[in-house]
Amino acid sequence: MTRRVTANLSLTLDGRYQGPGGPTDMSAIVSYATTEVARHHLTQIWENATTAVLGRVNAEGFLGFWPTVAADENADPRDRAYAKWLVDAEKVVFSTTLTEAPWNRARLANAPVAEVVKDLKSTGSGDILINSSASLIKPLLAADLLDRMYIMICPEIAGGGPRLFEDGLPASSWHLTHQEAGEKGELALVYDR
Repeated sequence: MTRRVTANLSLTLDGRYQGPGGPTDMSAIVSYATTEVARHHLTQIWENATTAVLGRVNAEGFLGFWPTVAADENADPRDRAYAKWLVDAEKVVFSTTLTEAPWNRARLANAPVAEVVKDLKSTGSGDILINSSASLIKPLLAADLLDRMYIMICPEIAGGGPRLFEDGLPASSWHLTHQEAGEKGELALVYDR
């Protein structure tokens, strides 16, 4: 049996995963990251996953944040559980510039993401989570390799910035398997093939 490939990403109403200010412009998304719905969604994302696949930027950013949450006894228990999972999980970090993996239990990949994910699907068990890395999710959408998408819709219009779903993707059909709305208008959606 092959492993399921899942992807997690937060988007604005206009389909942006970051704002017009570049990779650090998360202003339209960040205020929704700690809502009850977002935390429940976060738990769903990792609970069946055994491998986290990350781009270099996210891997380095996550390393500066999540290990401290894992060690913080006062952190929200859901955040702490995710942080502990991320620290302990097998991680594949895609980079053309790193010479050593930035995390424990991580290995570097410098090959097309579709090839690496196909190899991962045929070995091991548990879900493979493409964790908030649009640079990896996009080529997997193009190669038609995603089985599940966890999408958090933040009720803001960024007005600029890159979109996840660009023209030229292969046509595909998805089934909504879970939805939850939050008090701020955020939506947590799970789509399966």
